[in-house]
Amino acid sequence: MLEKLFQLSRFGSNWRTEVLAGITTYLTMAYIIFVNPAMLADAGMDRGAVFVATCVAAAIGCLVMGLWANLPVALAPGMGLNAFFTYGVVLGMGYTWQAALGAVFLSGCLFILLSLFKVREWAINAIPDTLKKAIAAGIGTFLALIALKNAGIIVDHPATLVTLGDVTQFGPAMAILGFFLVIAFVQRNVPGAVMLAILLVTAAAIMFGKVEYHGVVSAPPSIAPTFMQMDLAAALDVAMLSVIFAFLFVDLFDTSGTLIAVTQRAGLIKEDGQVPRLKQALMADSTATVAGAVLGTSTTTSYVESAAGVAAGGRTGLTAVVVGVLFLLSIFFAPLAGMIPAYATAGAIFYVSILMLFTLKDVNWDDLTEAAPVGVVLLLTPLTFSIAHGITLGFITYALAKVLAGKTHELSGAVWVLSALLLLKVIFVR
Repeated sequence: MLEKLFQLSRFGSNWRTEVLAGITTYLTMAYIIFVNPAMLADAGMDRGAVFVATCVAAAIGCLVMGLWANLPVALAPGMGLNAFFTYGVVLGMGYTWQAALGAVFLSGCLFILLSLFKVREWAINAIPDTLKKAIAAGIGTFLALIALKNAGIIVDHPATLVTLGDVTQFGPAMAILGFFLVIAFVQRNVPGAVMLAILLVTAAAIMFGKVEYHGVVSAPPSIAPTFMQMDLAAALDVAMLSVIFAFLFVDLFDTSGTLIAVTQRAGLIKEDGQVPRLKQALMADSTATVAGAVLGTSTTTSYVESAAGVAAGGRTGLTAVVVGVLFLLSIFFAPLAGMIPAYATAGAIFYVSILMLFTLKDVNWDDLTEAAPVGVVLLLTPLTFSIAHGITLGFITYALAKVLAGKTHELSGAVWVLSALLLLKVIFVR
C-alpha cells in the first residue's frame, strides 16, 4: 500500500527512512504548538482552542501535502504571520480576532484561485526579487522585536521610546538562557533543539515556582471558542485589503521559496528548475490555510524545517504524513502547552528571527534603487509594528526609486499597478 501511494522504491527510499525523517521534521517544528497558542492568546483567542486548531490545521496540511503532492514538506501555522495577526491586525489596527480570521480565510481562498487558474506566476512576479528578500528579513526583525518585548528585554521609555529592560529579572534572564540553549543545541545537532530549549526553560520556571504544574497529558480542549468564528463581513472592509494582500503574498512567497529549497535539498527538482507537482503542493498550502481559519488559527504555510527531514532521508509524501499524524497526537498534550510562559518561547522566536535575515546576503547593496527599498521594509516593518505597512512602503519606495533613477524599464506592469494602488491606500485609507 505504501509503495503504491508514495512510490518509495522510485525515490530510493523505504518506509523506515521516511518514518525517521517525519519524526525528525516534527521535532524541529513542534515548537509552533507552544508558540502559536501563546501568541494568538494575546489577541484575545482561547488558548486551548487555538492549541487544538494549530495541531489539526498542521495535520491537515501535512496529510494533503503527503497524500496528494507526495512531497516531504510539512506545514503548520507560520511564524511571522501569526505575529502580524495578533500585534498588527488585532492589537495594532483594532480589528477583532474574528475579522482577522476572516482575512486569513479570504487570503486562503484567493490562494486557491491563484493556483487553480494558473496566475501564480503573475502573482509571484508581481513582487521583485529584491522585495521578496526584504519581506522575509522584515518579518525577521518584526519577530525579533516581539520576542524581546514579550520577554521584557526591551521595554517602553517616555524619552527614547524603547530601552533595555531589567535583564536580571527571572523572565528576561530565562528568555536569554533559552536563546543560548537553542544556539548550543542547534550547533551540536541535538534533535528537537528548539522544542527542547522551550521545555527546559519551562521546567526551570516550574522548579522556581513561577509556573504551576498542571500535568502533561489530558483530553483535548474544546475547539468551540474559535471554530467557524470568522467575521467575513468585517474582513471585506476596504482598509482590510492590505491585510489580506499581506497574508496572501507573504504566504505565497514563503511557500514557493520553501518548496524550492526543500525539493532542491532532496534532489527532486526538475531539470527545468520547476518544483514537481507544484500545483498540488500550493493547493495543499492554501487548503490548510482555509481549514486553519475555519478551525481558529492564523495562516498555515510550508515549513523550511522540512529540510531536516530531507537530510534524514525523507524523499516522499510519507514523511509529511508521519508529521501530520504526530501533530494529531499532540492534541493530547494541551496541559504542557498551557504551562509554557511567554519568556520560554521568546528565545526560540528570536532564534527564528535571526534565521530569516539570511536573505540579506543576496541583496545588491551597491545599487541604491535595490538597497533603499530593502532598508525601508527591514526597518519600518518592526518600527510600524506591521508587516502590511512594511510591504506597502517598500513597494512604493521601490517604484519611486526606479523612476527617479531613470530605471523605469525595470518596472513591470504589475509593479506599476500595485504601487499605485498602495500609494492611494496610504493617502486615502487610514
